[in-house]
Amino acid sequence: MPHVDAEVAAACPAGGEELVETAFAKINLALHVRRKRPDGYHALESLFVFTELGDRLTGRVRSDGAIRLAIDGPFGASLDAGPDNLVAKAARALQAWLGEGFGADLRLTKMLPVASGIGGGSADAAAALRLLTRLWNAPMAAETLAQIALALGSDVPACIGSITQMVRGRGECLQPLAIKGLAGMPLLLVNPGIAISTAQIFSRWDQVDRGPLVATDLDQLIADGRNDLEMAAMQACPVIADVLSALKAFEGLRLARMSGSGATCFALFETDRHRAAAAATLRAHHGEWWVAETRIRTA
Repeated sequence: MPHVDAEVAAACPAGGEELVETAFAKINLALHVRRKRPDGYHALESLFVFTELGDRLTGRVRSDGAIRLAIDGPFGASLDAGPDNLVAKAARALQAWLGEGFGADLRLTKMLPVASGIGGGSADAAAALRLLTRLWNAPMAAETLAQIALALGSDVPACIGSITQMVRGRGECLQPLAIKGLAGMPLLLVNPGIAISTAQIFSRWDQVDRGPLVATDLDQLIADGRNDLEMAAMQACPVIADVLSALKAFEGLRLARMSGSGATCFALFETDRHRAAAAATLRAHHGEWWVAETRIRTA
């Protein structure tokens, strides 16, 4: 097992220096569930994009090797800062790979709803890995970081880079993908205030393989892409159907779908003006829903 040597220790930032990472929200523009693998996981095909919106993670070095996590923010009360938190797990996993070395004081400002299908926990874990490799001055090969990330969760490897990419398998097969017109596109996120268990939605899925995901351009993605978990999620939480129905009625809409296993839904709009009008209407008529205006991250 590698250890943090004296040269790395000398270069590690002083305890007073604070570093910051954004845990960008992940959106499944399409999610096709395919065959069940021998390891019990389903083979997935999904186009991941990331938004400019995300949680905020800050960190300072501790010289005693301890990992301490504090959580605040609008959705902070929904999370436990204990050892099962994915940020804490990511920190310990990286620390274990490096061997004896530094600890960290971490603070997660939770801006995204919890258990909402937009990769919040996975994005937080990926942000922790990015932050700590900088904080501890421990640059790592991309393959090694991806291996640590996959052990934390299927979506974590894709969240490391937070770029538009085709994701296959359990989440280990990543292919960066550039789709004309997608980067910077106005995006609206809507969550009806319900946390959903991914395992529960998979248990309700009808087990039908409806074919592969092909996404060579945006029009094809809109016409032929789908979220195979959408029907199961709507059966478990009918309000998701209400969200999608509301989104599909707006002017300037290009695409409205559920992300991941829900309950967050998204809408792509032609212009910022269309997105703003939709957001204003939803806030006026559905004050209990979380509505966030953002756009697809360009880098």
